[in-house]
Amino acid sequence: MSETEVLWTVQDVSDFLRVPVATIYQWRVRHEGPPAMRIGRHLRFDPETVRAWSREQLEVV
Repeated sequence: MSETEVLWTVQDVSDFLRVPVATIYQWRVRHEGPPAMRIGRHLRFDPETVRAWSREQLEVV
């Protein structure tokens, strides 16, 4: 991740993947979906990691 790129929120990931926010939280409970980090009580995502995870999903199908 570059120094100028900001971490994504759950809403950002939801918008990028075009899935409901609830789906992101369900994936987290099931240990699926893109990896996140907890900063305080907030989840944050590295945008490049989310992009890489989404590309991997194409390869799995």
